Amino acid sequence: MYQKVRKRTLKQKVSLISRVSKGKKLLDFGCGTGHFLAAARAGGFDVLGLEPDPDARKLAKELNGIQALSRDELQGLEKGFDMITLWHVLEHLPELNSDIEKLKSLLADDGALLIAVPNPASADAAHYKEHWAAYDVPRHLYHFSPSVLRRLFEKHGFRCIETLPMKYDAYYVSMLSEKIKGGGVLKGFWQGWKSNRNARRVPDAWSSQIYIFKKQA
Repeated sequence: MYQKVRKRTLKQKVSLISRVSKGKKLLDFGCGTGHFLAAARAGGFDVLGLEPDPDARKLAKELNGIQALSRDELQGLEKGFDMITLWHVLEHLPELNSDIEKLKSLLADDGALLIAVPNPASADAAHYKEHWAAYDVPRHLYHFSPSVLRRLFEKHGFRCIETLPMKYDAYYVSMLSEKIKGGGVLKGFWQGWKSNRNARRVPDAWSSQIYIFKKQA
């Protein structure tokens, strides 16, 4: 089941960046083991990954043929990326503001920055409270409501052009949250369904959301 969902979500991600990006030069910041980059490469993108974890970099090479850069190699990159993606990475960055400025400097003038983060304003977050798995303390250093995230990037000279849901995340996070509480998988699945139902009626209430930013003119 997990493999089927991952395959489907990777296909959706590549379809999204293909629609949004005006070019094919892609940087995935925090690329992990490189599954997304491998899918994007198969979709015609010229891909590059950055991953601070050496074990993940090794697996990216072994599993997907992705040569991921270390954090120290970030400074050697130059401007010109048509698309930069951060899939559940922003909340881990200890040097948040300086990293956003670096990403801005690497992005082409008409490029797009994609940020995916968990949403503490979602119904599943409200339901599980301190047991909400997406809080993931201490690995998650920040949590961004939609309005806070948009203001943060506006401060750095970006404008949000689109916000999209990550519908599967409600199920995944709710099932993990139930596990933390000692509950069952089916109860978590049901709570995930209810969270998505709520988000269809309430703006900015999906369990995780994707934000597309572009540089302000």
